[in-house]
Amino acid sequence: MSAQAAVAAIGWALLHFVWQGALIGCATAVALTALRNARPEQRYLAACAGLLLCLAWPLAELVLALRTGPDAARAGAGLAGLAAGAGHGGPGILSWLQGRLDRVVGLWAACACALALRMALGLLWIARARRADGTDAAWQARLSAMAARCGLGRDVRLRVVDGLCSPVTAGWWRPVVLVPAALVSGMSPQLLEALLAHELGHVRRHDYLVNLVQNVIETLLFYHPAVWWISNRIRVEREQIADDFAARHLGEPRRLALALSELERLQFSGHRLVQAANGGDLTARIKRLLRPDVQALNWKAALPVLGLAVACAAGAHTIRPTLAALESDNEAMAAVARSAVVDFSSCIKPHYPQADLEAGHVGTSTLKFGVDARGGVTDSAIVRSSGHPGLDEAARAALARCSFTPAQAQGGRPVPSWVSVQYVWTLE
Repeated sequence: MSAQAAVAAIGWALLHFVWQGALIGCATAVALTALRNARPEQRYLAACAGLLLCLAWPLAELVLALRTGPDAARAGAGLAGLAAGAGHGGPGILSWLQGRLDRVVGLWAACACALALRMALGLLWIARARRADGTDAAWQARLSAMAARCGLGRDVRLRVVDGLCSPVTAGWWRPVVLVPAALVSGMSPQLLEALLAHELGHVRRHDYLVNLVQNVIETLLFYHPAVWWISNRIRVEREQIADDFAARHLGEPRRLALALSELERLQFSGHRLVQAANGGDLTARIKRLLRPDVQALNWKAALPVLGLAVACAAGAHTIRPTLAALESDNEAMAAVARSAVVDFSSCIKPHYPQADLEAGHVGTSTLKFGVDARGGVTDSAIVRSSGHPGLDEAARAALARCSFTPAQAQGGRPVPSWVSVQYVWTLE
């Protein structure tokens, strides 16, 4: 497969995820609304399923496209019904997007690399903090005893770090809790112990690994708000689960609430590759620990979500059958007695784009035109790119003005059909 085809497959997968992500976000919102009074573990699983689907859907579409040898037309054919003016000389949104897929993919790659670098720097900071020499034997012994009471079968190390305002947990195989030096010296031992119990909740559930996966998905699909919203909901539910874990093992929800209220007065660090007791809405978490209540359904807020879900589903329903209809037309064309034939005497020679001419671009543009029973062009698509979007669009726009002898069914009746045309670009 050529690099151009791979770029086209990636580009269309990214563009399709705009409506796919919106649909997944709406479905996740409906699920979380239905589970608003369930245990946070259930909402957490629903949100995780939604985020994993955000990655799986475009990835599966990309793998399928790469295996079937995609080209720009096949990848974009599903949107043909949304293209304005296609086949009538106007470029339409399909052709406009198709000619800029390399820029779309390039911009996405640049932003994803920047976020990946940010993630790498965060991991480097964590590695340096894990190797720090700051230890406290008394608190290490207390943390180890707490871990044993919680049923953790692994050693949990403790490091005292300057520059933090809240305990955070890092690592999976060899977990470590990073404790701010200011809290060790300035916070009541009972309250700090409550915060450490919260961190052990993260260790028990391997939240560090899940959070890493979240960061990878956010890096790849950074451009979609639904990804960030679902990921944030995962973090909110995760903190509530850790709160419940700590309150259950302490036997004193009020003590954890007091510890969180102390944290609320501080300026918090924003490391997102680690689990911190200060995550989520602290005020809401404190209220939940002290006075848990039943949440009523807000239909006014739910209606826009349901409306968006219906719109996304309708869009998907419109997009996908278009490709199926195109394939069906291709199969029907094989049954006609005589295929459509282009009348080259009616065609206007495509104009060589100046930029491609100066760059010396050559190649073959393979096009497909929908021809009605009167021989007029009703639709057009680029089946195989020449490798240069400017050449492809110039050929499509010019040849769409050609006249065709329509295809004939058995008995000589003219019928609509699709016909393939190649245009070879050469430099004399």
